[in-house]
Amino acid sequence: MSAITDKAQQDDLIAAAVAFAKAFHEKDDTGHDWWHIHRVSKMTERLADAEGADRFVALLAALLHDVADEKLNDSKESGLRRVQDWLESQPVAAEDRRHVIEIISTMSYNAGLNPPMRTLEGQVVQDADRLDAIGAIAIARCFLYAGKIGDPIYDPGIKPRDSITKEQYRNEGSTAINHFYEKLLKLKDRINTPSAKAIAEERHRYMEQYVAQFHAEWDGLL
Repeated sequence: MSAITDKAQQDDLIAAAVAFAKAFHEKDDTGHDWWHIHRVSKMTERLADAEGADRFVALLAALLHDVADEKLNDSKESGLRRVQDWLESQPVAAEDRRHVIEIISTMSYNAGLNPPMRTLEGQVVQDADRLDAIGAIAIARCFLYAGKIGDPIYDPGIKPRDSITKEQYRNEGSTAINHFYEKLLKLKDRINTPSAKAIAEERHRYMEQYVAQFHAEWDGLL
């Protein structure tokens, strides 16, 4: 249970977190914009209710998770410090602050190298974030991000990497289509909760169909 039991106080903190996240993400053009946060937050609420997780802690972590993203900060450490400073400026109990920071600091994909989430709340937020990288919206985000960093849509001469380090994942150029093989199509099997797995299955099938259609069109078969 959250260390804060007063519903009105929780609602005020969530409203403050929404304002903070909106201000941070309002000019993002990488697919980590406010609407990504909005979708992840709504899915977090849905999954938390279905799985019996602490809704307040999970939602607070969902709203703040990309404020700490190292892609959007000078480093992972500076991003986490930004979130920590904000949490300390609010009437958030120390126990909840620690829990939120733990979730945010360990939930990223990180080339598939991070250990499993320790708490149910962490599993729920991670699932909600990963679901936004599976399906129709995920396809749009993939191409948006590839364009932003200068990766081509596809190049048959650049093969997907089976195993990559964190540094390669972050820094080496690839293609948008390779990103499906290197990450997006792997996410279905890295979902934690039963509620999220059911959603992931349907979205995963949609992406598989899209990639098959893409290759068929590329080869002039359709």
